Amino acid sequence: MMAYNVLILGASYGSLLATKLLFGGHKITMVCLPAEVEAFNSEGARVRLPIRGRKEPVELDSRKLPGKLSATGPTDVNPADYDLVALAMQEPQYRSPGVRELLDAVARGRIPCMSIMNMPPLPYLKRIPGLNTDALTSAFTDASVWSNFDPGLLTLCSPDPQAIRPPGEKINFLLVTLPTNFKVARFDSDKDTAILRRLEKDVDGARYNTGDGPIELPVKLRVHDSIFVPLAKWA
Repeated sequence: MMAYNVLILGASYGSLLATKLLFGGHKITMVCLPAEVEAFNSEGARVRLPIRGRKEPVELDSRKLPGKLSATGPTDVNPADYDLVALAMQEPQYRSPGVRELLDAVARGRIPCMSIMNMPPLPYLKRIPGLNTDALTSAFTDASVWSNFDPGLLTLCSPDPQAIRPPGEKINFLLVTLPTNFKVARFDSDKDTAILRRLEKDVDGARYNTGDGPIELPVKLRVHDSIFVPLAKWA
């Protein structure tokens, strides 16, 4: 099957999603800061996961996984090259120079976009019937960065898995402290939703060989038809 090109804006929490998608053989590009670009491109991403039933956690090295991971700056990206964009930065960062223009290019290019932000993006909230989103704009650092998005092309993925970059660790390292699942709502179109379902299948089928044989890894991607499921964290 054809591998997808996935663009992830943000490399800290984004490296967890990236590492999971690499198991499907997909090509992942992360947009991040210059020091992070250098670290990820030279040493890959390192993600440490606790495994139920095992005393020791598993540390994944992106360089040893089936897909390909690279990192770059926001001005070196053409959104048209990608099948899916994931938003993994904190909400205020989307108004930053370079990132703002890239986000707008994603919107104008009508690239399906999945958010794993802690805050639901404004276009996603517009998918909720009867919700007065005009009254919510003041909650955003700069609501205008979302102006050109078609709500049907932006979906939300619950940031349920918890992860940290421990003090003293390298910037390409992530420690997963709560290995729960990402819950994502479908897109409006079946065609775009098919991308999510393919990724869900790839993540679900991933196995990692620890030396004692292949094991199943936590942190799955679960696709739901209801637009309310990813909002459960805020209930």
